[in-house]
Amino acid sequence: MRHNSYMKAILRKKNLILFIPLIILMVISFFTMYNSKFISKIYMNHMYKQMLWYAISILIIIFLPKIKLFFKFFGLIYLINVLLLILVLIFGNTINGAKAWFNLGFIAFQPSELMKLSYTLYLTTIIKKYKYKNIKSDFMFLLKIFIVLLIPSILIFLEPDTGAIIFLIIITFFMLILSDIKKYWFILITIFLILFISIFLYLFYFNQDLLIKLIGTSFFYRMDRILNLKNNMQIENALIAIGNGSLFGHGINRAAIYIPEAATDFAFSVAVSSMGFVCGLIIIICYFIIDLYFINIILSNKNKTTRLFTSGFISVFIFSQIYNIFMNIGYLPIMGICLPFLSYGGSSLVVFSLYIAIILRLKISNI
Repeated sequence: MRHNSYMKAILRKKNLILFIPLIILMVISFFTMYNSKFISKIYMNHMYKQMLWYAISILIIIFLPKIKLFFKFFGLIYLINVLLLILVLIFGNTINGAKAWFNLGFIAFQPSELMKLSYTLYLTTIIKKYKYKNIKSDFMFLLKIFIVLLIPSILIFLEPDTGAIIFLIIITFFMLILSDIKKYWFILITIFLILFISIFLYLFYFNQDLLIKLIGTSFFYRMDRILNLKNNMQIENALIAIGNGSLFGHGINRAAIYIPEAATDFAFSVAVSSMGFVCGLIIIICYFIIDLYFINIILSNKNKTTRLFTSGFISVFIFSQIYNIFMNIGYLPIMGICLPFLSYGGSSLVVFSLYIAIILRLKISNI
């Protein structure tokens, strides 16, 4: 009975504004995966795998167990995820230079993707409970969050997966906005981040010898690959593919040009190349509608758990969209940041579906 009432609740007309754009993105994703196989044979089975992941994601949204368990055992979920990050460094598969995946045969699983959800659950619970007392209590609370952030960040850095660390930082910042800490902390944190980034970029462009001494050769060359936008074959080919797409694309069953990571990082370029600028506009409109749906939850819902958890999700969701699309058109450095519900990737698809399933149940149960 409870499950039936839940299904009736999520299938109300007001939730169609969420499900319709998600279905459109799903269909575009299937066509994109199908066309990727004409770019490289390594994507031959990606469409079928993507269909499997979508099937699993739909089942998660429909049949997710009681969400009280997620928030009751938030600490245990976080610790298990940390353990998975340790184990992947020992037993994981190396793909594109990063030891970040468990190979499960037909599929691969990335613990750093799951950490987004685990970390959001953890922050939601402790931020909800925290009440301001004095400056010292604020400081100790922020120190606790910093430690909780630092542990997975170090492990993810060792993989390495720079994008996943950025996600955890973004989740922290936007969830803290809804916390009970005094707002001057945000000014101090922002000043610190601006100074840190400014010093790093100054040393990177004007004193590389000193920077190499400080961070080591390996990390320097990793950042050099990320920040180097010029003479980058991936970006150049992605731009050619997008330009070749024109209004309605060159069609299915053929590829305009080779694009590395066509099914994942550059799925947007493949979609626009195959189905045109109209498809690119539809993708952007779909994301905009979904974003507004969840932003409205944050602004209108009075339940603090719902607002906090949704803010963690939407911060990651919007950042992924903006970064991936701007990366595809050459305005941002290349990082392993996928386009949600469009790019190939079971870990990402399942985690984002878990986010949505939990938010929908939070809206109904108001725990």
